[in-house]
This record gives sequence, C-alpha cells and structure tokens, in this order.
Amino acid sequence: MSRRLLRVRRTARVWRLMARNGARFVLHRGRRSFSPRDQRSKLDDRFTIRTAEDVARELGNMKGALMKFGQLLGFIMEALPVEAQQALAVLQSDAPPMAPEAAEAVVAGELGSPAHKVFLDWNPIPVAAASVGQVHRAVTRDGRDVAVKVQYPGVGDAIEADLDNTEGLYRLMGAFALKGLDTKGLVNELRARMIEELDYRLEAANQREFADHFARHPFVRIPSVDSATSTGRVLTTEWIDGLSFTQFMATATPKAMHRAGESIWRFTQYAVNDLRAFNGDPHPGNYRFSADGDVTFLDFGLVKRWTLDEWQHLQPSLEAIVLHRDPERLLAAMENVGFLKPNHGLDAETVYEYVSTPYTPYLTERFQFTRDFVKDAMATIIDVKGPHAHVIERLNMPSSFVILDRVGWGVSAILGKLQVEAPWRAMMLEYLIGSPPATPMGEAAFAWKQRR
Repeated sequence: MSRRLLRVRRTARVWRLMARNGARFVLHRGRRSFSPRDQRSKLDDRFTIRTAEDVARELGNMKGALMKFGQLLGFIMEALPVEAQQALAVLQSDAPPMAPEAAEAVVAGELGSPAHKVFLDWNPIPVAAASVGQVHRAVTRDGRDVAVKVQYPGVGDAIEADLDNTEGLYRLMGAFALKGLDTKGLVNELRARMIEELDYRLEAANQREFADHFARHPFVRIPSVDSATSTGRVLTTEWIDGLSFTQFMATATPKAMHRAGESIWRFTQYAVNDLRAFNGDPHPGNYRFSADGDVTFLDFGLVKRWTLDEWQHLQPSLEAIVLHRDPERLLAAMENVGFLKPNHGLDAETVYEYVSTPYTPYLTERFQFTRDFVKDAMATIIDVKGPHAHVIERLNMPSSFVILDRVGWGVSAILGKLQVEAPWRAMMLEYLIGSPPATPMGEAAFAWKQRR
C-alpha cells in the first residue's frame, strides 16, 4: 500500500471517529437540556466514558503516532472520569496485538530462524502491546528469561502518515491559539524522534548507554540488552518481574508510593540536567514496580538529546521561574530563546503567572502533588479563552522544548496519582545549582554520583 493511500485511509478512520463522537455529542446535549439538573453530571460522565472507550478501541487498532497521542491523553487528562481514564489506559500496555504468526514472521525475517529455534522457549501470546511493537516472553538458549519486543509490520508508514496529519492539526491549533507557533519545527521534531523510535538498534544503544550510566544506582534499574537476538525490528532485553502501575497503585503503601514517585522524578531530573538525554515517553506502561516502590525503567526508543547550546538557551527560563522567581528575568529569557517575539506587549507579571503554573510545586518549601493540581494546572495552560488568552496567542514553543514539555506533564501526572509530598523546591535546586541533598533518597543518589 502506498503511503498516500495509507494516509488517506488512516485519516478517514480518524474522521469517522470524530463524526461518530460528534453525533453522540449532539445527542448528548439534547438529552442533557431536557434532563433535571441533578442528572446532568451523570449524563456528562456517561458520554465521556463512551467516547473514551471508542477512542481507545479505534486508536489501539491503528497503532503508530495516533495511539501514542491517546496514551498521553488518557494519562494526563485528570479532568476525565476514572472510568474514562481506565478505558484509555489500555493503550499503555494492553492494546490489541498482532496475530502470533505475524510476530513470528518478523522474528524469523530479522533473526534468520523461527522464534522457537532462536529461543529455548517462546510464548506466542504477547504480554504487552503498544504503539510501535508488542512484547513476548522468551528464554534464551543459555537459559536467561528475556522480553522480546517485536515491531509491527508497516508501522513506519503508519507513523509517517500520522505525522503528515499532525502537521495539519498543528496548523489548525496555530490558527486559533498559538499565533506564532512554529508548526514546521514542532512537527519535524516529533517526526525525528518517532522515526528514531522505529530503529530498535538505536533503542538498544540508548538502553545500553542508560544502563551503563545508572549501573549500581541505589534506586534506578534498567534492564540489560541481549545483542545476539536484537536487530532493527526485534529488541531482546532482560526480563523484569514486577507490578504494573495499576497493580502497584492497588496495593502500595504510602511509603512505597513516595519511593516510587521520588525515584521517577530523580531519574528524570538527573537525565535532563546532567546527561541532557532522557526518555521522552513517560507513561506508566514503561515502568515496573516492586512492592516497596523500587522502579525499573523500560523503553528507550524515544530519547531526546540536547546540545549544550540548546540547553544553555532553555535553562535561563527555568531558573528565572524556580531559582529567582523573577518575572522580568523570565520575560527576558523567553524573548531570548524564542518563546516570545520582540514587541509582544505582554506584562511580565502576567506572563510569569501563566508560565509558572506547572512549576507551582517548586515555588514553595513543601508541596503535595495531587490529581486535582495536575487537572487545574493543565486547565489553566490550555484555556485559550480564559484570563491568559492574550499570553497564549503570543507564545511559541521552540522545537527543542516539545519533548521536555511532554516529559514534565507526564511525570507530574504520575506524581499526582501517587500523591507524593516532598520539599520539591529544595530538591530541584539540587539539580539546578548543586544544593545539598534535601531527602534521604537524594543523599543516596549524591553518594552514588560521587562514586562514579
């Protein structure tokens, strides 16, 4: 199938999805207008849940970039009812898999022999299926338990088709909200990262690099890669027993949730600030948890790397918000990096009030992340008709920032669900200016860093 035809077909499926839910919305509004006030909230929730189930079913079958969008949407959008979030949560680790024969054909084509000959034991039923590939459990010829990620046939063309459509969506967004948005730069950044994700050899190299760097870390674990059975479309790594995020949340103590949340946060901050290379796909399907809150980090396909020059341009804006809490300094930094164009006419205090909203935990001495905080912060950031509308329409997002923004919201959503309370400002200053460790886990991480 040509890429043009594939794009047309995938676009048609999206439009049919939108049409179905548009019709459902019209019917919902009609019913709502004739219903008693005390029944309207239930009707709203029922509509949202049915819509989420439809979106999860459609995007799960489509794979590719649109499925990734659904993954992030379902996890970050705290305003959705719990049942709607659960419907979208299947996109994180339980999307519809490809047929066993199709997966085994990919393995045979990549490794030169059928799966049952390459491996001592091969389970044809996948243990997880997501946007680019699905994971099978196997045993190597020398007896090691491994996870074998097998890429969907044709997913590369699907992602290219999705990203072609994404450009149109960004243009539409730019027409209504971010007037100065560099849509080309953003789409090119997303395309580059997602095309990299299709090359499992690159992902294997990323995972080896992170595993080597975090070796003997006190609370970060990264599975090793089996090079002998890894190729461009098959990636074999050490098997990790552990709980899914849903299983962990159902059984974890507050102490375990705190340990898990701080582990994820510190892993991210160290990668961003020290390595300038980090996993840009922070959703719960990419973590495994022990009962006491230890975290194993999976999936290093979408890794963003910054040059020193890029980081030196972005860092002043963060420091102006968190370190200095200075609106005028923030305004100057944003103008310098391209978040705002010259002669924008915006008031520094108003810009700071808007831009600092997601950074509220780092502006006070102690803060507890909650689902309500994430919901309210996101509502402020995307409210194109609210009190900050004039700020939103003048903002641009530099392409080098788009993946970091995704990581920031993803980690905040996880912390909100875990309800982690900590001295976040002091913890952030450890990474920004080298302040002393603010927690016992910070002390353990600092000691590890000194030993490296």
